[in-house]
Amino acid sequence: MFRARNVLLVALAAYLLTGVYQVAPEERAVVRRFGAIVSHPGPGLGFGLPWGVDRVDRVPVRTVRQLKLGYDPETAADAAAPAGQLLTGDQNLVNVQLVVDYAVGETDRDLDDYVIQRAAVDPALAQAAEAAAAEWVAGRTVDQVLLTGPGALPTWVMERLAERLPDLRLGVRVQRVSVAQIAPPDEVRAAFEAVAQAQAGIRTKEFQAQQEREQRRQQADALRYRLGQEATEYRESQLRQAGADADDFLAQLAAYRDVRRTNPDALAFLWWDEMRRTMLALRARGGTVRPLDHHLQNGELNLTEVVPLPKR
Repeated sequence: MFRARNVLLVALAAYLLTGVYQVAPEERAVVRRFGAIVSHPGPGLGFGLPWGVDRVDRVPVRTVRQLKLGYDPETAADAAAPAGQLLTGDQNLVNVQLVVDYAVGETDRDLDDYVIQRAAVDPALAQAAEAAAAEWVAGRTVDQVLLTGPGALPTWVMERLAERLPDLRLGVRVQRVSVAQIAPPDEVRAAFEAVAQAQAGIRTKEFQAQQEREQRRQQADALRYRLGQEATEYRESQLRQAGADADDFLAQLAAYRDVRRTNPDALAFLWWDEMRRTMLALRARGGTVRPLDHHLQNGELNLTEVVPLPKR
């Protein structure tokens, strides 16, 4: 009798100890009592009612989970309509595979939603992401999808999931979306690759043409600037020379007027002075300046032969 009582006490103690639980530092717990949520204890040692009354769900809120969805090459061969094979706006097919990184939210409501719908989180998240990807693909041509998809599609899916997940109440937060694969079906991949190579060649030629255009434009700008500088310098030098010539002429005119008032032969003097300069310049350049007949030079008659330079 005593022995049976001890066994019963040990069994009762063991049963009561089922209400003791441990929550790790990276976890949050949700305690349900007869199915109703009663508390959200944090990390540490916790106490509750024993098994059958309380149920403790530990949720790793700091763990990033990864969900791969869409086209799967391993299962696509056995399916008539493979998942992730989407129709573009110009009626072409593309295979799209996405990777979604998500974590459980740390608010009490997020924890409640995740615990209640834990089994449905991955399917619902995959369905929402695939629907967003299908919307993006359907609104674009196959060329746009293949060229811009790796960069633009993740942003689009992230924005759509941020709008739709609150209504689904899955208790998760999407942290990152990336494209694992985006390509045409295997049956036409070679043709698409050939088109892509041709388009890449076209873009290379366009880029080279743009570079050459820019180089020639820079050369033309440099030439225009240099010619403009030279024209400005020449204009300034001509203006300075014209000003100097005008000042010299005015000075000579003023001097002539002063001399003429006192010497009536001043004009003749200026004439012969200019003739002398002209003849000296002509002789310096190879011309001929000599008396026509030195016997006629008697102080009154002075005839000079001037032979100009030959024309070239």
